[in-house]
Amino acid sequence: MDAPASAPPAIALHDVSKRYGRHWALARLTYSLPAGRSLLLTGHNGSGKTTLLRLVATALSPTAGRVEVLGRNTVADRDAVRQEVALLSHASFLYEDLTAHQNLTVLARLLGLPSSSDTASELLTRVGLTRRTSSPVRQFSAGMRKRLAIARLLMKKPALALLDEPFGELDPAGIAAMELIIRELKTSGVTVILATHLVDQGLSLCEERLHLQEGRAIPA
Repeated sequence: MDAPASAPPAIALHDVSKRYGRHWALARLTYSLPAGRSLLLTGHNGSGKTTLLRLVATALSPTAGRVEVLGRNTVADRDAVRQEVALLSHASFLYEDLTAHQNLTVLARLLGLPSSSDTASELLTRVGLTRRTSSPVRQFSAGMRKRLAIARLLMKKPALALLDEPFGELDPAGIAAMELIIRELKTSGVTVILATHLVDQGLSLCEERLHLQEGRAIPA
């Protein structure tokens, strides 16, 4: 479902650069993604993909230039942007001593969502953790943690979903489930930005592609 032409873009990068010490992770990047579209972000390790996702998620601020999400500046309007964005990253940000179900209900309370126990159970079923809802996260494998992190993202119901290597650590069944979830997000109108080394799978899920090399956009 594409956004109306009058809607602000999901992301707008205006001459964006990010520097760590003497290293430029991104260099004068300009790009616009319409709301409701899906973007495949590609490039070798160190090309700037994760840095870009963290800038959009407001976890970082640009060294130069401006990042906008749905018409809002990610620095000046950081809190408002964070309400619209969910990031699936390499760090799961899960509570190790809580169960899978408790992780979701705690998140719901933090987000100010209404009664969430049933929703948490539904999401755990959706990501294939039905049998582990009462298990503490410290007992989870890497793949199970990824599944629970996906459920956390879905609990937030974002307008913009940022997925950094979402297929990593998943078994074939988990990869198939993730592909289905991405398609469902798109169908519901969520803008998806997907960074992955699995280019063929990414191309089957996304309408647009941005390829980075040493922090710059180049033709794929």
